[in-house]
Amino acid sequence: MAAVSGARAAAAGGGPGLLAALRPVVAREVAAGLLRGCGVGVVEGELLEVGGELGCRISWAGPLGLAVGSEADVQAACGVMHVHGRRYGAPTPLRVDFASVAAGVLAATGALAALRARRFGAAYREVGVSVAQAALFGLAQYLAAATAPGQECAEPSGAGGPPFVAADGVRFELEALAADGWLRFWSELGVGRRVVGLAWLPFQARYGTASCPLPEELFAATRAVGYRRLVRVAAECGVELTVVAARPAVLGGMPWRLRAGGVAGPERGRELGSGEGPLGGVRVVEIARRVQGPVAGRVLALLGAEVVRVEPVGGDPLRGVPPMTVAGGGGVAGGGVAVSARFAALNRGKGVLEADLRSAEGRSAVRELLRRSDVLLHSLAPAKVAGLGLDAAAVAALRPGLVYAQASGGGPGLSTDYPVQAHSGLAALLAPDGLPPRPTLLTVCDVLGGLVCAAGTVAALEARERTGRAQRVESSLLSAARLLCGAANRAGGAVGAGGEGGVAVCTDLAVLARDPRVAAALEFGADGCAFVRAPWEFGT
Repeated sequence: MAAVSGARAAAAGGGPGLLAALRPVVAREVAAGLLRGCGVGVVEGELLEVGGELGCRISWAGPLGLAVGSEADVQAACGVMHVHGRRYGAPTPLRVDFASVAAGVLAATGALAALRARRFGAAYREVGVSVAQAALFGLAQYLAAATAPGQECAEPSGAGGPPFVAADGVRFELEALAADGWLRFWSELGVGRRVVGLAWLPFQARYGTASCPLPEELFAATRAVGYRRLVRVAAECGVELTVVAARPAVLGGMPWRLRAGGVAGPERGRELGSGEGPLGGVRVVEIARRVQGPVAGRVLALLGAEVVRVEPVGGDPLRGVPPMTVAGGGGVAGGGVAVSARFAALNRGKGVLEADLRSAEGRSAVRELLRRSDVLLHSLAPAKVAGLGLDAAAVAALRPGLVYAQASGGGPGLSTDYPVQAHSGLAALLAPDGLPPRPTLLTVCDVLGGLVCAAGTVAALEARERTGRAQRVESSLLSAARLLCGAANRAGGAVGAGGEGGVAVCTDLAVLARDPRVAAALEFGADGCAFVRAPWEFGT
């Protein structure tokens, strides 16, 4: 478990010391860049002075009792190396500043929310975020799974996993969202049904477990076939192949696009209620599955917004994915009903509207909800949006002034995390020395993509109040990946190994969750399942 040496602990123990003098430069640069991109003035000093009226404090540990003073320290102490290292069989540094970039995005989001709240009379004067809290937020679903009752029955373990290699040396990621496509693809390559079936569970579960041990027969099958033929077979079977880029592509500009729409409706804003948080009075309709969209909705809920998820009749199928928890806290994860721990970690505290969007009745129920809301947040495929009556023009007619936020993968064949890592070149930064490019099975793009989408949504709410015009936000997994690539370049290279300054590497998330030093970041359900608290501290 995370432990510290005397020198590092002494530096962190109360009052100014060595660690207090070490500023998280990457996190500060990311936050300042995003705020300036939104047209907000930032003056750098001990605090980031935002808009001339708000201080933004970004530290390594914040209210946590961890003696950390670098990205590597945070990754070691907070479990990032442990989860990333599952595919390698041992904790391994994630060679980009994931926690620092996440902290920077969260800091900008909190500052924008506080600036908006000040328009309605809130007395916020300072917002604080730490890199360690951002790291724990990024591991929310893994922490919940590790602390849920009976979790040992649900998680495959073992090193290895994609990418695959074709006969002509092309390295590629494969994505299959349905079992029949997976079976057809491998059957066409001559792999037996039994092997294909055994491989499906760890492959399907890899987004929640960060491990993907696959039989050698699969890798041998692709090595016997040229890449062009593999592409043809994949197209016939409904699976996607993505070439692993050898170099990273750096983001140019903001990680979201913000455009003004029509004139806002008569209720541009609502007065904040006491203790609601900076987004109190905002209602969000969330139509999203998997990780990216729900993370964005979770951030908005933690900032005080009322978030209502639209789920299919009978509920989101991901509710039933083990390990299960009976979590308190109301909304999606409350009511004493068992729900997936990972699902609860991403959706806790949200309301639910069950509606079949394929039916006229279901679409009518969603339209009625939108008429009383401030934001539509969705991750629907562009080809489906118009047919459901949820395109930007149709929604604007329902609710003039509504903020329209769309989270996507970033392009054809880029609907999920690992293909995006491969395509963007992020995978080229992540592999340990001596190994070819390969994505991390930690869902870095999904998590950061959700944070970016939430930040863009808050920026849109603030812009709407400032200009009186409705706003449209577009963000993607690809923009999140490129933001990480750019931060790696600013940091001057890969993150080094942890433990060099006295911080031992976390090897058990369940033990980490019970460590009193991280108690300020976590709360527990009735059955002991751990959930990550809001990562901001707002001062008045």
